[in-house]
Amino acid sequence: MERKGILIIIDGLGDRPIKEFDGKTPLEYANTPNLDKLAKIGILGLHDPIKPGQPAGSDTAHLSIFGYDPYKTYRGRGFFEALGVGLDLDKDDLAFRVNFATIENGIIVDRRAGRISTEEAHELARAIQENVKLPVEFIFKGATGHRAVLVLKGMARGYRVGDNDPHIEGVPPLKFTYEDEESKRVAEILEDFLRQACDILKNHPVNERRKKEGKPIANFLLIRGAGIYPNIPKPFPEHWKVKAVAIAAAALVKGVARAIGFDVVTPEGATAEYDTDEMAKAKAAVELLKDYDFVFLHFKPSDAAGHDNKPKLKAEMIEKADRMIGYIIENVDLEKTVIAVTGDHSTPCEVMNHSGDPVPLLIAGGGVRTDYTESFGERECMRGGIGRVKGHDIVPMMMDLMGRTEKFGA
Repeated sequence: MERKGILIIIDGLGDRPIKEFDGKTPLEYANTPNLDKLAKIGILGLHDPIKPGQPAGSDTAHLSIFGYDPYKTYRGRGFFEALGVGLDLDKDDLAFRVNFATIENGIIVDRRAGRISTEEAHELARAIQENVKLPVEFIFKGATGHRAVLVLKGMARGYRVGDNDPHIEGVPPLKFTYEDEESKRVAEILEDFLRQACDILKNHPVNERRKKEGKPIANFLLIRGAGIYPNIPKPFPEHWKVKAVAIAAAALVKGVARAIGFDVVTPEGATAEYDTDEMAKAKAAVELLKDYDFVFLHFKPSDAAGHDNKPKLKAEMIEKADRMIGYIIENVDLEKTVIAVTGDHSTPCEVMNHSGDPVPLLIAGGGVRTDYTESFGERECMRGGIGRVKGHDIVPMMMDLMGRTEKFGA
C-alpha cells in the first residue's frame, strides 16, 4: 500500500535535564498532548544525526537525515544560506553566511546585534549592497533575523579562507586566514568589504534608532562558513520517486531543501523566529499533502531558545510545535499517512550550542508497529521500539512504511 509522508523537524529538540524542571528536559516538561498521542499510537527511539557524540550543524544534520553522507556532500554552509534566500548561484560562486553583530572598543559584545529584526537587517543589507564597491561582482542580502549572506561571484577556487567570527563574545574578531594564493585574494576582498560595510553601518538610521531605544546596534559583520556548490549525487525526489516539498522559513533549511531537489514553500507569517505562525505552517502541510507525496516541515524557534539558554521559552516553543502537529493529525488520514517527528540535533540550554546528545524520534501512522511508550520525551525514547539509529536511517524507515522501497535481492 502506498502512503504519503510528513517529516517534521523541531530544530534543536533534544536537551539535558534542567534543574528548575526537577530534572526534566524542556521536551519532557512541556505540555504536548498531540505528540504524546502520536507516541501512544506510534513507535519511539533516538537517533544520532551523524554519529554518537558528534555535534552536528543544522546543514550537515539535515543532509544526513535526508540520506546524504555529509562527509562527501558538504562543501560549506554559505552556499545553502545563499540558496535559501532565493539566489540562483553558479558552480564557480563562493558564498558566506553573515551575522550582523555589535562591537565595542574592538570587542564583540553581541554576536546577533540583540537579535535585530529581519526588517531592520534587510534595510542595512540594502544599504551595503548599494554603497560598497569591490573589484569583483558581489551580492549581499539579508536572510532571517540577524543573518545575511554574501556571495563573491566567480571566486569559488578561493574557498579555503577562514572566518572572522570567533563564535564567542568578549573577544576581538579574528583576521581572515587563507591557505593559498586564491584564498588570500578572497581574504583581501573580505577585509575591504568589511571595512566599507562597517563605515556604512556606523551612522545608518536603523542603528541611530536602535541606539535611542537602548538596543544593541548592528555595527559589525561576522563572516563565516565559506561554501561552494554541494556534491549532491542524486536529487531526493529522483532517488525516492516522490514529489517532495519543504515548508520552511529559515534560509539555511530552505537552501538545503532546494539543493536536494525539494520545492520550497514559506507561508505568510512563518518567520523562523519566536513569533512564527505555526498554524500557517500546519495548514500549508495539510494542503500540500494533497498534491505531494512527501512533505518536510521545519520548525525553528526551539533551537533559538536552546542557544539563548532559555529552557522555559524552549518548552513554550515545543508546545507551539505541538499545537501545529495537533492541527495536522486532526486533518490527515493517519492510516494513509506516515508521520515522523524529530529534531535535527540537540541544543541543550546548558551548552547554548549543538551537542552530540542523541535526538528523540517518533514515527506514527499507517503500518507502524507500536511499542509500549506513553509520551514523547528523551527518557521514553530511550525505551522505545526503534532503539538508537543514525539520522540517515529515518527516511528509509518512512519510505518503507509508505510502500516506496524496493526489495534487495531475489
